[in-house]
Amino acid sequence: MNKSPYQQAYYAPNPTAFTLYMRRSLPWQGLRFLAINLKMLKLIARSH
Repeated sequence: MNKSPYQQAYYAPNPTAFTLYMRRSLPWQGLRFLAINLKMLKLIARSH
């Protein structure tokens, strides 16, 4: 098990172009924001 340092396995994987696009996309972020807020509202409504 003699692994040499600085191999690719030691680093985190790079995001794909699609992943980077989705992270930067304001419409997608807005939809995710609304979805998360609706989930929280549903959870809060159930607890009261």
